[in-house]
Amino acid sequence: MGLFDKLFGKSKQEEVTTMAETLRIAIVQGSVREGRNGAAVADWTVNFANNRNDEGVEYELVDLANYDLAFLGSKQSQTEEAQAAAKAWSEKMASFDGYVFITPEYNHTVGGALKNALDYLNPELNNKAAGFVGYGSLGGTRAHENLRLILGELQVADVRTAVTFSLMADFENMSVFKPADYHADNANGMLDQVISWSRALKTVR
Repeated sequence: MGLFDKLFGKSKQEEVTTMAETLRIAIVQGSVREGRNGAAVADWTVNFANNRNDEGVEYELVDLANYDLAFLGSKQSQTEEAQAAAKAWSEKMASFDGYVFITPEYNHTVGGALKNALDYLNPELNNKAAGFVGYGSLGGTRAHENLRLILGELQVADVRTAVTFSLMADFENMSVFKPADYHADNANGMLDQVISWSRALKTVR
């Protein structure tokens, strides 16, 4: 910081520029099921991300269960309540520069609730980046592969490194979350990539 900055503080333009440079990353809890294992996975991910103290980066948990989204195109989706929920979901997701999607794997693919929620979006996600945290018998890897196809159509750049929690190895009795320490390496790699790609893509929006 220069002498004049120390004496008089930053100019308004510099303050605006600094604020504009802050990256906002959503950690999206993609399951709405009662008793979901994803709640513990989401808490772990948010805490891990915040404890990194990434400069100029803000993380926020976005829980899909807080948005009562009807099936897109159904009669229920035409009600005022459903349209209000869809609007709130759209505005929330549009406010971020990047995403970390937390998803289980159902029938070798991403859960229906998250797929439906993504179908409500398009321009809100364009030219942004995303990473994945999965859990399941194979760590949610097949759900991740499915998400890569969906997000490609939405013009989202998904990063290579992902976090994959096994229901057998990282959950006691397949319900109590006790992640192995080695997942930290993948979590750090994934977040590093999401941050760098989100920052780069911000320049083209």
